[in-house]
Amino acid sequence: MSITGSLKDADNALLYLINKKLSSPSLDDVMLLLRNQYTWVPVYLFFLLFFYFNCRKYFLPIVALSLVTFALTDFTSASLIKPFIGRLRPCQDPTLRFSINNIAGCGGIFGMPSSHATNHFGLATFWFIVIKNTLNQKWLWLFAWAFVICYAQVYVGVHFPGDVIIGGLLGTAIGFVTSMLYRKRMAQIDSIKADI
Repeated sequence: MSITGSLKDADNALLYLINKKLSSPSLDDVMLLLRNQYTWVPVYLFFLLFFYFNCRKYFLPIVALSLVTFALTDFTSASLIKPFIGRLRPCQDPTLRFSINNIAGCGGIFGMPSSHATNHFGLATFWFIVIKNTLNQKWLWLFAWAFVICYAQVYVGVHFPGDVIIGGLLGTAIGFVTSMLYRKRMAQIDSIKADI
């Protein structure tokens, strides 16, 4: 069997494990809540206030680059890579659609990479590095936050595990790049302050 075939089989097996074997009616509503974009509005507001009160000198670059991070992750995953790869979501795949638990509708046709995974790992990476560089704190829970959102995507049947893994890696890479832009801007601000 080819490597591609082995990876596909492993992906299907992991999907079956998460979506079928580990599913429970008592978890369905929780998973739907985790993947709902409005659930996390308080988290975004928390970060807005946190950065304002704790990183005021760098507040505008942090907010601007958070928006840039989200824009890049969303556009790259949804508009560039998904149509190019063209991998059907489990809920759109004719060989799987009637055998999985699809509790969230289906969304678009293609699923690789998951935009939820790309967006949230992008923001988690960017915020993690910002907080580490600015406040010397390591908020590892940010990656757990991104992970549970990814897990929920597989649980409800709208993504293969491979979709969220690739999305997570892509988002991490983009978040790292935008954090480099932040570090550069941070150095510029510090330099200006030192000259005054």
